[in-house]
Amino acid sequence: MVKKQILLTNDDGIRSPGLWAAAEALSAIAFVTVAAPREQSSGMGRSMPSTSDGKIEEEMVHINGQDWRVYAVGGSPAQAVQHGILLIMDTKPDLVVSGINYGENLALGVSVSGTVGAAMEAVALGIPALAISLETDREHHLSYSNEVDFSSAAYFAAYFAGKFLEKDFPEHANLLKVDVPRDATPETPWQTSRLSPYPYYHSIVTEKNEGGKKWNEISYGSRSDFSNEPTDSDVYVMNKNREVAVTPLTLDFSARVDLREFDEFLRA
Repeated sequence: MVKKQILLTNDDGIRSPGLWAAAEALSAIAFVTVAAPREQSSGMGRSMPSTSDGKIEEEMVHINGQDWRVYAVGGSPAQAVQHGILLIMDTKPDLVVSGINYGENLALGVSVSGTVGAAMEAVALGIPALAISLETDREHHLSYSNEVDFSSAAYFAAYFAGKFLEKDFPEHANLLKVDVPRDATPETPWQTSRLSPYPYYHSIVTEKNEGGKKWNEISYGSRSDFSNEPTDSDVYVMNKNREVAVTPLTLDFSARVDLREFDEFLRA
């Protein structure tokens, strides 16, 4: 039996512990090729920056007693997926996995996520994809902190990757976003969910004044009030139920309206 092929990437970069936790778990069910951005690339969405050099650097990385041949790509997470599928792998992968991300990717901000963006690029190229993220404290979001335990998220990465490799997913549900609570164990229940209709992260504007120069700095914080949250949303499932939120996504951004009625509305 031919072993299935997984392309693994991560927006936190080729050295991310989350990437390597996923690699170790996924290697038990498939042959894993790792192609990820050379640098930290969080928040790049599905971008294709013209400033990317596109260079592919082959490296050997020793992780948990195993040597891995990996590919560091000079570009965004989506570009790493492009390079992996079109240039690095001899055959198309059966699945692309993006993660494990430092920090949850929930609600209306998912298009900003490099983790989700990489998965979206895979689906655009005809490959089903899984984007998996772990809830972490904000100070860890751009770090390679070893204080974060990825073991439970790695379990769910392999679990849902296995589902993809076993089944033919519906055409419009072959992009799966999985968000794992920080306190999850392999026994934590999972629940299918929808994107929350409300923002999860909000912008914080802070006035800076140093050396007589003033400017405004924009950072972000996460929402803490979930009183109006639909019970089937990814935010409610992960934050209120403390369960793994499993959200099928689609690249079709068309508004869910009757086009004939909307056409009449525009022409009236």
